[in-house]
Amino acid sequence: MPDPLRPFLGIIGLALGLGLYTLSDRLPPPWNHALVGLYFLALGGAALVYARGERWIQVLGALLIVYGLLRALVLR
Repeated sequence: MPDPLRPFLGIIGLALGLGLYTLSDRLPPPWNHALVGLYFLALGGAALVYARGERWIQVLGALLIVYGLLRALVLR
């Protein structure tokens, strides 16, 4: 049975992500990178919680968490 909230949540996540990414440009380094990294961490965590046994979403969530950590701590 398809989940009717899935497309709606995707649109909300995309809008929040674009808004945070735009706001991060106003912050001085390294805070702008940290904000974007934290966003990817939150997105990956939400994907893991929402996955409900779907392996590809769990892998995507884990990759987003790793990228978020790298973006916040290493990548500039």
